[in-house]
Amino acid sequence: MTLTKAELADGLQQKVGMSKLAAKDMVDDVFEAIRTSLEEGKAVKLSSFGNFELRNKKARPGRNPKTGEPKVIKARRVVTFKAGQKLKAELQEKASKQKKEDADT
Repeated sequence: MTLTKAELADGLQQKVGMSKLAAKDMVDDVFEAIRTSLEEGKAVKLSSFGNFELRNKKARPGRNPKTGEPKVIKARRVVTFKAGQKLKAELQEKASKQKKEDADT
C-alpha cells in the first residue's frame, strides 16, 4: 500500500473542509518547500516526525548486477530520512499490538 499526494490532498480536504484544488495546492506547496530547502543545502526537521537531510556520497567501487563487471559508482548527493523518536515509538507500539493480536488468533 502506498500513500499518494492525491490521497494526502483528499484527507486534508475532508479534515479541514477546504476545496480539493486548495488542498492539492497546499500539499504541492509543502513538498516544494521541502525540495527547495534540501536543494539549498538546508536540513528539513519536522517535529514529532523526522528529519530530511542531503548527504554527499563518495565515489566507490561497485559491480553491475547482471554481468558482474566491476564499475565505479560516481559521487552523488542523496536525500536521507531519519524518523524522529515519537514516530519510531508510535510505529513500534502499533507493531507490538499487531504482533499480540496475531498471536491471539
